[in-house]
Amino acid sequence: MTAPSSRSEAQPTSVPINAWGYALAIGGAVFFSTKGVFIKLAYQAGVGVETVLALRMLVAVPIYLAILVWVLTREPEMREKLTPLRVLAAAAVGSLGYYVASFLDFAGLLFVSAQYERLVLFTYPFFTFALGLMFFGDRMNWRLIPAMILSWIGLLVIFGWNLVNQADGLLIGTILVLASAITFALYQHLARRSMDLVGTRLFTCIGMSTAGLFAITHNTVQHGLNGFAGLSGEVWAYGLALGIIGTILPSFMLNHAISRIGARATSATGNFGPVMTVIMAVLILGEPFTLAHGVGTALVVIGGFWFGMQNRKG
Repeated sequence: MTAPSSRSEAQPTSVPINAWGYALAIGGAVFFSTKGVFIKLAYQAGVGVETVLALRMLVAVPIYLAILVWVLTREPEMREKLTPLRVLAAAAVGSLGYYVASFLDFAGLLFVSAQYERLVLFTYPFFTFALGLMFFGDRMNWRLIPAMILSWIGLLVIFGWNLVNQADGLLIGTILVLASAITFALYQHLARRSMDLVGTRLFTCIGMSTAGLFAITHNTVQHGLNGFAGLSGEVWAYGLALGIIGTILPSFMLNHAISRIGARATSATGNFGPVMTVIMAVLILGEPFTLAHGVGTALVVIGGFWFGMQNRKG
């Protein structure tokens, strides 16, 4: 009688945690997919990169700080985790992922379409894999290589269409978004190590708040103390949506996913993101969607799904 009881108790401790981790990762990817559309709408309303990024953080930072205070008030034992070195590490890693990577991505969106940006950014799991091999002791998995090649072929198809039809700024935009993908991949590895020390909620609040302060300071230095003066209600609405839907919700979801299933598995579950971005970019922004876009997107997404399946097999 003891053995069946042990099996019935052991199974729920592993399966739900993994299932919940993957659900959080997929949901976070879908919410993050709205980001490019909101940014493009803000650009169309006449604001620049640094202002859009600062506006996003101006909405998000008070919420993160409120959550931080709430966590420390309700769970005083969490304060013991916040040594100066750990706080500094969380602040630095969070700034890397949500200020440096975000600024590169936002800048790239000045030059390329929202759907192309999302597909290029979608390659960050490949960089997560490569960085893991080079610097973080991950094992080589040769089964991932064909999937990566398939996705890169898809990107090349869309890059070729853009090169013929919308070449202005294509190269610099692609480089900026690729740089963002590499930076975010590095963030994923470093974030898990920091979260192991301070916990997911504290890390997210500290990291995002620090990144937000950098973004707001950047805008203030460039545009002065009145950098937000004169912004229309439409722009503030985009900033609100970008801050909550495109930042706060997915950041907590993805960070919880990383803590449960790891950086590589989390980064490999974002297959829904590009599809959602393509749909919204076409319907809301009026971006073109040709046969080349369809073939390229399909190859990228199939490659990403294949990569994720092989990655979970180890």
